[in-house]
Amino acid sequence: MVVSGLVTGCFMDLNGIASRLSGWLCGEGPMGDIVISCRVRLARNLAGFCFLSKCSEAARTEIEEKLRAIFCEMKVGEEAFYFDVCKAETLEREVLIERQLISRYHAKIDGARGVYVGEDESFAAMVNEEDHIRMQCLRAGLQLEECWAELNRLDNRVEEQVDYAFDEKLGYLTACPTNIGTGIRVSVMLHLPALRMSGEVEKVLRAAKDMNLAVRGMHGEGTEAMGDLYQVSNQVTLGVSEEQIIEEFTNTIVPKIVEYERAAREQFAAKNPAALDDKVGRAVGLLSNARLVSSQEALHLLSHVRMAVNMGRIKNIDMGSINELFLLTQPAHLQYNCGRELDAGHRDALRAKMLRDALGRLN
Repeated sequence: MVVSGLVTGCFMDLNGIASRLSGWLCGEGPMGDIVISCRVRLARNLAGFCFLSKCSEAARTEIEEKLRAIFCEMKVGEEAFYFDVCKAETLEREVLIERQLISRYHAKIDGARGVYVGEDESFAAMVNEEDHIRMQCLRAGLQLEECWAELNRLDNRVEEQVDYAFDEKLGYLTACPTNIGTGIRVSVMLHLPALRMSGEVEKVLRAAKDMNLAVRGMHGEGTEAMGDLYQVSNQVTLGVSEEQIIEEFTNTIVPKIVEYERAAREQFAAKNPAALDDKVGRAVGLLSNARLVSSQEALHLLSHVRMAVNMGRIKNIDMGSINELFLLTQPAHLQYNCGRELDAGHRDALRAKMLRDALGRLN
């Protein structure tokens, strides 16, 4: 497939990543049975320019060109690349969304904009989204301290070449007031099937919201928690340091949710093992034999299989393979990797074949 948004000279391209697993989905890392991945993101704006909502097209283009040059020069890995989102086809943008590299908002707005993607997709920087820069580091499992150390280092490299909009009292100035201060957003993606099946997940999520945490689906704001995947992130950035936020997530918030999910799994297995194995067996049976599977159904069934693998009830498949299926069976990846757009029926048939080939040996 021709990659319409690729900026030449910036190493790898979208074709090189769309058919493989993102580094942060490898299935490893601390608490990797429950914590799919973690992310630390920073919002930054350049001094001397308006926020994007008030920016002229000429200024927007100037910002994009300046930041594109800076990020491409940074070379975050030999396989890093810059992608011009403005020139990209709709399907290419959807692939980037599914890989957590751009937001839906970044995909749909107009004007000069792009995304720089580091090697293994462990680093990405959206240019001209809601803010001039939204850069992020991602890791598998709970590795927020590692994410922050790397992101802080790369942020300092950018700041060596540009002046950020900063106020001595308010901190970093951002387009949305909720990001003013540190500009940091910490997010953790959690797999919580047992809490959902036991009816306890809403209680846990309500408690998270009472702690001023945002709870969203796998693709961020405005999305549902398909496949029992939930993103939990901070909402307060003013009056608290980056280290405080990361420490609270690392040592209190996430471990407590993980503890609840593990306890729910243990209780389910102890009280009703037949029902658990029946649910898992039905999931494997459908994935191994179905001829039509929707993306939502695939996520639901794969969620049960992933839980069973972590609980030792399925032995002959690894976590990375399940995580890979979570990603590669998504609508944009299916179409992009087969080289053409497909209607819903053909997508469901192609997805079912992919799942049969991957899981048929388990039946």
